[in-house]
Amino acid sequence: MTDLSIVIVTWNSLDVVVDCLESIEAVLHGNEGDRLDTETILVDNGSADETVSTVRERFPWVRLIALPDNLGFAGGNNVGLREAKGRHMVLLNSDTIVLPGGFERCVSYLDANPEVGIVGPQLLNPDRTQQNSIHSEPSLLTEFLPIALLETCLPSRYPSKRYAHGAPIDVPAVLGAALFVRREVLEDVGLMPEDYFFFLEETDWCTRVRQAGWRVVHVPDAEVIHVFGASSKKKMPAATRIEFQRSLDHFFRKHRGRGQAAVVRAWRSLKAVLYVVIRAPAALLSERGLARWRGDREILRWILRGRPVEGFGIPRGSRILGESAPRLRRDS
Repeated sequence: MTDLSIVIVTWNSLDVVVDCLESIEAVLHGNEGDRLDTETILVDNGSADETVSTVRERFPWVRLIALPDNLGFAGGNNVGLREAKGRHMVLLNSDTIVLPGGFERCVSYLDANPEVGIVGPQLLNPDRTQQNSIHSEPSLLTEFLPIALLETCLPSRYPSKRYAHGAPIDVPAVLGAALFVRREVLEDVGLMPEDYFFFLEETDWCTRVRQAGWRVVHVPDAEVIHVFGASSKKKMPAATRIEFQRSLDHFFRKHRGRGQAAVVRAWRSLKAVLYVVIRAPAALLSERGLARWRGDREILRWILRGRPVEGFGIPRGSRILGESAPRLRRDS
């Protein structure tokens, strides 16, 4: 049986897809490659560029699934997961570079620890500095207290990249840029949730996996380069903050109840008003301050209009599917 099925979802991101597939070919298929029996499944979410034809020509070993429409991050990954034959699967962003030994370490850890359902490696920037690879699970604590304080006072519950992890650690959730899952989890818990548009899909999935009795673990000595970790937040800061609040509200209603969801909505509404008022002077002093204040004003306008789906946030169909959702600060 195949050891590992690599599932990649892409949408109009030919250049990074080529780099990702070339790294898989070099690391996993070369003479000195990791000792894994793998298959690679690329799900193209209706790209308008030359992804499909280029992959067919340059990477004939890739199992290509060309969809006519964009099914989103979770939807595209679920198409690949349904087709996967491996004992384990990894959801791999198209903007990642596979490094020697990383995949083998994650598979070996799953094999040695049958109670572990999901594993996440250490994500790196191209300069090999660490990215955040761990998600905290949204709660009233994470909403009302600074996440840095929680990570300092409760490091076992709120792990942070600021602290070195010399061994694998249990975590609430790992990022979807490189998420390893064993087949039994899919049979037990099901596929990725498709009821989120942007943000928190993998956090929700990890929550359900842990609720079913499986462990979720971060393996720090397995490394994967993640090239564009937060580019959507930089390109569309107000839009991504709105999308995060939408997903956060959905997560709270789904896992914490409507009462806690209402508290969080009220708290975020109050903060939106305060940010517009407090940051107004900075808008007069610099272009950066003005840009941030305009973003604050856009978020407040969205809230005052009743948080509509249309007209605010990231336009449906424009999602950058080569990326996982960046981890926003809790003051977003």
